[in-house]
Amino acid sequence: MSEIKNIISGCLKGDRRDQELLYRRHAARLYAVCLQYSGNDEEARDILQEGFIKIFENLANYKYEGSFEGWIRRIIVNTALEKYRARHNLYRVDDIDDIPELDADPDNEDYSGLQAVDLLEIIRELPPKYRMVFNLFAIEGYSHKEISKMVNISEGTSKSNLSRARAILQRRVGSYTGHKKKLLNG
Repeated sequence: MSEIKNIISGCLKGDRRDQELLYRRHAARLYAVCLQYSGNDEEARDILQEGFIKIFENLANYKYEGSFEGWIRRIIVNTALEKYRARHNLYRVDDIDDIPELDADPDNEDYSGLQAVDLLEIIRELPPKYRMVFNLFAIEGYSHKEISKMVNISEGTSKSNLSRARAILQRRVGSYTGHKKKLLNG
């Protein structure tokens, strides 16, 4: 913990080396978080950039209580939420039946070829409202009550969006693995 205190202290004094060290230590993991909440790489980079600006601006507020990584992750997630709230009116929430599928194989239960990167890509393809609720609930561990306040929706809408996200993911994972199996088997 003393090392992170030294780095934070250096950052607060404007030491560029400590700022770069803090960035390099955490950027890759935080970028992965940004990808979970964004629709594409460019948006993820924007979230990361804005998030790090906020991290540096608020370092003096860190009380050395709890995990520093948790503290900066929360800032990144909140930055992604702000970006979402600012733009969510631009997105149309598709009905689950309108989500395009690959050639679905309903009996396909072989997920052995599915890699973590494939699953993350499938999650990123969710409509923004579904992706946001899914990530906040399934990955960050927030309750529907907390999500409703964060995203400015009702608890019922949060539950509905999660249910729809899960249904889309189940169909997409089944379609993806079935499509991949067909490609491999020729």
